[in-house]
Amino acid sequence: MPHAGRVAVIGLDSATPQLLFDRFAEDMPVLSGLRQRSLWGPMRSVDPPITMPAWSCMMSGRTPGELGVYGFRDRAAHDYGPLAFATSHSIKAPRIWDEMSAAGRESVVLGVPGTYPTTPIRGAMVSCFLAPSTRARYTSPPGLRDDLEKLTGGYMLDVENFRSPELDRVSQQIFDMSEQRFQVARHLATSQDWDFLSFVDMGPDRLHHGFWKYCDPSHPRHEPGNPYENLFRDYYRSLDRHIGEFLECLPEDTSVMVVSDHGAQPMVGGLFINEWLRQEGLLVLAKEPAGPTPMARAEVDWKRTTAWAEGGYYGRVFLNVEGREPQGIVPAKEYESTLDKIARALEGMDDDAGQPMGTRAMRPDQLYPEVNGIAPDLLVYVGDLRWRALATLGMGQGLYTTENDTGPDHANHGDTGIFMLSHPGLTPGPADDLSLYDVAPALRELLGLPGGGRLPG
Repeated sequence: MPHAGRVAVIGLDSATPQLLFDRFAEDMPVLSGLRQRSLWGPMRSVDPPITMPAWSCMMSGRTPGELGVYGFRDRAAHDYGPLAFATSHSIKAPRIWDEMSAAGRESVVLGVPGTYPTTPIRGAMVSCFLAPSTRARYTSPPGLRDDLEKLTGGYMLDVENFRSPELDRVSQQIFDMSEQRFQVARHLATSQDWDFLSFVDMGPDRLHHGFWKYCDPSHPRHEPGNPYENLFRDYYRSLDRHIGEFLECLPEDTSVMVVSDHGAQPMVGGLFINEWLRQEGLLVLAKEPAGPTPMARAEVDWKRTTAWAEGGYYGRVFLNVEGREPQGIVPAKEYESTLDKIARALEGMDDDAGQPMGTRAMRPDQLYPEVNGIAPDLLVYVGDLRWRALATLGMGQGLYTTENDTGPDHANHGDTGIFMLSHPGLTPGPADDLSLYDVAPALRELLGLPGGGRLPG
């Protein structure tokens, strides 16, 4: 086992290679300088590339199927009710800080998605944006909350309603949250004992969802000359300063890793996936919606319904299976053929201009070595994640739209994030075929924990 070292992980949610390694590299001298001293490259995310499973997969080395977590919300039972929100209790596998605690060693965990409610560790934990408010117990130990409130004057769990037309407010809160997150990271790094420190800044993700069309000339709905045209550049310049200040407070022997859970890309449009299922005769309503209606509130004729879907960055199709769902009609012997038929139809769809969308429809057992919990019967990447899957019924817009159904949004997740590792003895340079699943074995190796693996590259 290697010598147990000290490791700091800087998590930048939704950070993309095309922005940090290319477009804004010259605007980020600190990060670009660190990259020159690091093993680095684009890093393939998990399937699906969603924040909630991705960070826990990264910190455990397990797949979403092994964790039984496929998004922020998952089915809790084979019924027709709304999906249940995933929490830290949904993650049964030990994550790196749990392994450190078991080894009697200290960790600092700050804002890593999937840590609410907080769990006891040796060290300190500040929960993620899933905490309902700062009135909740969002720190461990609990007394740390008072320390943070005094330090910050009001700790920000997230940007309030970041999918909002209040662009000035949202942009200011994104800048403020990132500044504060790094302030707290510096405070914890210098006031706590630790061998492992991991924190996540959600700022890049909120920036991308709120402002991509304003800042990316290649976005199909870009508005040249708009007042937010330089917001990406301004933000990444400020983020670079924060990274520099954080690096300065670390002990000299610290290995530094910079990672993101997934990437981002322009959202070309949205497909009303339940309306498509209705058009195909696979979803039958007992009553037409009076207006925009979430799937869980729709009046469905389940005795005539073959499949329904939930939406988001990717689509989830569920079959109404005889003997599994309360009013299931798909015979078990027809399960496979029904899925095949739906998958082929989705993958063969054209977009609103009559061009092939390039949709991918995948089964959990094709993606994961083990499938736990209640997985979608099909995971659907509409337009290979360039389009959003919209589950809302009753929008009266046909199958396609250019907007999101849950508030303004111009970006969808991409399947490639970033990876950088600066470590003594590791040869700097670009690395190929990096995977999010490389992170946990690398951390174990660096920290001297059991189960370590060869460092990437």
